[in-house]
Amino acid sequence: MHHHSHEMAACIEACTACARTCLEEAMGHCLEAGGTHAEPRHIRLMIACAEMCRASAAIMMTGSEAHRHSCRACAEICEACAADCERVGDMDECVRTCRACAEECRKMAA
Repeated sequence: MHHHSHEMAACIEACTACARTCLEEAMGHCLEAGGTHAEPRHIRLMIACAEMCRASAAIMMTGSEAHRHSCRACAEICEACAADCERVGDMDECVRTCRACAEECRKMAA
């Protein structure tokens, strides 16, 4: 494994946490809550967010400069997911981890 800067390590951590939270919440809380929580569009966005975060973390781990692109895309998807989780309501943990990840990813994309 390459030596990562403190900032990159923090971003990998944030992406990993967000991927886990979005997947667990979508498959647990949202599907079980039903209604607005289980809307296909909402579930798809949460899974897309989890996958993008996972991919972004993996790309950073490679040490490739390509992480700038994945981190930029990841920040956008995380923001969209945070906004949608806010719209659905009762999803504070997801909103928090998505926003934290978006912030870290923006730093890495800069």
